[in-house]
Amino acid sequence: MFDWPHAPIHRFTTNGIFFVTGATYLKRHYYSDRYSLDAFCDMVFGLARDHSVSLQAWTMFSNHYHLVADGPGKALHQMLTELHSRQSIACNKRDNATGRKVWYQFRDTELTFERSWLARLRYTHENAVRHGLVRAATEYPWCSASWFERNASSAFLRSVRSFKIDRLNVNDDFEVLRP
Repeated sequence: MFDWPHAPIHRFTTNGIFFVTGATYLKRHYYSDRYSLDAFCDMVFGLARDHSVSLQAWTMFSNHYHLVADGPGKALHQMLTELHSRQSIACNKRDNATGRKVWYQFRDTELTFERSWLARLRYTHENAVRHGLVRAATEYPWCSASWFERNASSAFLRSVRSFKIDRLNVNDDFEVLRP
């Protein structure tokens, strides 16, 4: 395990499952339209593949994202660092705003208990509902809910849906925009 010298401290073990929340600087809405959310998702998926990180759940919004990712912690750190760097360049180019700070930081939690993992899978899938963007999570195109519903076994789907998420301690005080 090693510490990444950044606030908050990120501790990456050799392999694990992590819950990650990334936020834009000052919670600004740099991804408020379909085109920018699509491009952001494409980059996340491509970088995950390139860094051998398996995405188990994801949701992207106008000013933040959540991921449940499985893989080498060092690879996840490199993936997120590259994501924030490349997306900052892309956003600034798109908006003709050279040098503007786009990303604030990300928070990660290593999920070491099965119940924590299952609850955060559900939380990530249901987050667009929590933010009032859709009535059913499968209606939000920038999250994994519909993918999960198509690919998970019915028993696993029932198990994840059974977990309560109203008491999870997740830093998610974001106001999001509808694309």
